[in-house]
Amino acid sequence: MSLTPQDELHLNRALTLARDAAAFASPNPTVGCVLTRDDTILGEGAHLYDARDHAEIAALKQAAALGRNVRGATAYVTLEPCSHHGRTGPCSDALIAAGIARCVVATIDPNPLVSGQGLAKLRDANIEVALADPQSALAQQARRLNDAFAHFIQHHRPFITLKAALSVDGKLAPPHATRTTAAPHWLTGAAARADVQLLRHASDAILTGIGTILADNPSLTDRTRLPRRRPLLRIILDSALRTPLDSTLLTSAADDLLILCSTDATTAPADRERALISRNAKVLRIPATNGHLDLNALLTTLAGRNILSILIEAGSALNGSLLRANLVDKLVLYYAERELGLDAVPFAANFDSPYALQQRLTQTTRIPFPSDLTPYAEDVRITGYLHDPWANISTP
Repeated sequence: MSLTPQDELHLNRALTLARDAAAFASPNPTVGCVLTRDDTILGEGAHLYDARDHAEIAALKQAAALGRNVRGATAYVTLEPCSHHGRTGPCSDALIAAGIARCVVATIDPNPLVSGQGLAKLRDANIEVALADPQSALAQQARRLNDAFAHFIQHHRPFITLKAALSVDGKLAPPHATRTTAAPHWLTGAAARADVQLLRHASDAILTGIGTILADNPSLTDRTRLPRRRPLLRIILDSALRTPLDSTLLTSAADDLLILCSTDATTAPADRERALISRNAKVLRIPATNGHLDLNALLTTLAGRNILSILIEAGSALNGSLLRANLVDKLVLYYAERELGLDAVPFAANFDSPYALQQRLTQTTRIPFPSDLTPYAEDVRITGYLHDPWANISTP
């Protein structure tokens, strides 16, 4: 059934509610709900993990608090109402009990325990169900909000986005010999860097390797100043525990820094571990081979901590390792209008150039940003998927 202009209007409102609550939903999906009758809003809500209530329940409770009867109303939901018992009861049952007459849904739930079953429950209760076309802008927006959840619920590992700032000739940084201080080398301007902060804000964790820590001494913080349910987890792959004790990471650590090292005490000495822990870092040992930490063990460990999304901001070696292992799901590449030359640091060691890799992306978008570093030029962001988490989700 096609959606009416009013359907689209109310679904857009539900999407706005979901976006505004996105930083408070993980590890659950991001969902918004609007209840209407005769185009009058009776109640609305979004899922907040700590509040437990799903978006539909929040909207029903708001309507009840305002003394509004929702019997015969239409529910607009960004994600299919759930049909199983989790932390709370099924939202499809709650909508049925409330007497909803119609339910308009942006996209089905990627959870195999739900997918299609919530809609089936509603239809079995004689509730009219309208599902947005999966290729429509509304459905795509709802899906993009839940890329990480869709990937995690199907594959039981975090959704990985690799971000890199590159020169126009596809390089990551100037030659090592030309850099003498532990400080970042900016390729892109302030607008592009502000956009990166939004990527951090949308992620559960940010991950880099010890090489980046030693070269750049970054803070890796979410500097948007926007509220979030849990702090951005900063993760460092440091097999030999070489993170400097006076690094910006450690001086700013506040239960948000996880350093992963080798299980081999010879490689990663216990005294270094104690020193890092004394500076508020958490240290976790995982298997390593030939000095390189096991990336699959890493992702299994993080999945066990309910980390659904990871932003990679790393150097050439780790970028190459992740890409060769086919572990990167999404790419976000920022290009600056400047060249670094043949001897500069490549985007990914022992892997294709970023331009070759771009040919493999799907759903590619291109957005320009004004650059304050290069007069009369722009920075450009290229975004695309190596693995679409919704690719195997069929419409019932």
